[in-house]
Amino acid sequence: MNFQPSGIPDIYWLILPPNMQDEIQAEHVDCRPFYFALELSQYALSCELLVRTLNQVRCDCMGYASPTQRNWLIQMVDDMCDRLEIAI
Repeated sequence: MNFQPSGIPDIYWLILPPNMQDEIQAEHVDCRPFYFALELSQYALSCELLVRTLNQVRCDCMGYASPTQRNWLIQMVDDMCDRLEIAI
């Protein structure tokens, strides 16, 4: 899994793999890695649907997840819950 601590309490990054990047993201090599932010609390997991970059504050390669990226994020969270035996 590509979950990484962000350095901010309760916030984690889920790195978007290269095969899930859109055309603009694939062209912006210097902006990699791209990620989703997830917030984990005692009773909830919140997922942001914005694809961010670690290397820029603002860039054309950042934006809301495409349907394919959104579905990938949901599948990753579902897989994580299954592996950790978390019932939803």
